[in-house]
Amino acid sequence: MTQQQHPITPPPELRRLWAQQAQRINPHDPVEWMQYVSEKATQWGADQELEACCEYLVRCAQWEPEDVEELRTSRRPKPPSLKEQALALINHDPANQPFLSDKGIDTIRRALEQLPDHE
Repeated sequence: MTQQQHPITPPPELRRLWAQQAQRINPHDPVEWMQYVSEKATQWGADQELEACCEYLVRCAQWEPEDVEELRTSRRPKPPSLKEQALALINHDPANQPFLSDKGIDTIRRALEQLPDHE
């Protein structure tokens, strides 16, 4: 008996790649591997569905390309860059947040490390 594959199933190459990436993140935690792979697969599937919907809207509902792009952008907003995150942390109101968390300091450090060195 053969199982029918769902139309939104990541190809084997992607699943292998995600498994390899997960193992490099934390070589000794298979639970974290499963979480990483499931998050990647969920995002991939959602992206496939969004693209199918966008194609449908252009083809059948005769949406204009800029309207489809607006939909795509609103459903997949880009996260703030490290620089934007660091600036938001630095520009905080000290009366409301007098100390940066370790995570905040790490974000600023990573952003600064990405800047080119100038003399």
